[in-house]
Amino acid sequence: MNFDKELNARGLSCPLPIVKTKKSLNDMTSGQVLKVISTDTGSVKDMAAFAEQTGNPLLAQEEVNGEFVFYMKKK
Repeated sequence: MNFDKELNARGLSCPLPIVKTKKSLNDMTSGQVLKVISTDTGSVKDMAAFAEQTGNPLLAQEEVNGEFVFYMKKK
């Protein structure tokens, strides 16, 4: 999937992946896609909840080699 910015949240525990995702999205323009890579298992649930609460669509998520990869579109 194409993305405009990548956020490395590896090794960060809740709530830091969400905090850094929010900060990254604030620096982006509407319609851009942010790729987030996290190693925190809680981020799967947290990213879905964050997307729902903020209205920024979670386009896709996958697990690759024990890492969680999310693609979120800036609303």
